[in-house]
Amino acid sequence: MDPANAGRLKQIALTYKMTRKADKKIGLVLGAVGIGTLAVFLAIGFLLGHPVYLGIFGLLIALLATAIVFGRRAERAAFGQMEGQPGAAAAVLDNIGRGWTTTPAVAMNRSQDVVHRAVGKAGIVLVAEGNPNRVKSLLAAEKKKMNRIVADVPVHDVIVGEGEGQVELKKLRTTLLKFPRVLTGPQVTATTDRLRAMGDLLSNMPVPKGPMPKGMRMPKGR
Repeated sequence: MDPANAGRLKQIALTYKMTRKADKKIGLVLGAVGIGTLAVFLAIGFLLGHPVYLGIFGLLIALLATAIVFGRRAERAAFGQMEGQPGAAAAVLDNIGRGWTTTPAVAMNRSQDVVHRAVGKAGIVLVAEGNPNRVKSLLAAEKKKMNRIVADVPVHDVIVGEGEGQVELKKLRTTLLKFPRVLTGPQVTATTDRLRAMGDLLSNMPVPKGPMPKGMRMPKGR
């Protein structure tokens, strides 16, 4: 067997096992979809006098329908397992697709609320996960910073959650893709480079050596 095909089958088997942990009925559902679809085409084939032709065609459609249902239930199970886990939004952003550059944890407070950044043709999207009341200040500060660095680029903000005005984790990718595309490819690259350069500049700033001056306090986390 081709190593590539063997690896693909192994990946499918692994995905099925992981999905089955969260979706106990996955086997029954896939079986019902596949057999049901094939049975419908066979029945039509016998009625029209072409059971072999429609049987083969039905088998192909049954495999396709099974794959689609499997993909959707696997995705739903994966989101269900990630829901509420720290860094779940960053994992979704990493798989948003071509044309997007993501940077996880561009801002964080002491309570581990975090803001991630994605840059694409829609501009800059700040995605926060954590306590809705606390992340608003994080978002506001990060949005203000973005407006100073790249004033000509639109900045959107999203809070991941299930409350009012929030976006569910499973709808995060779709939400980002629905934002209007206002930047060209070169503009996206220029914006990404500018933000990366600014990040490198901040991370390479010299830290004062020696003891902390008497009476000086550490700044509070945002």
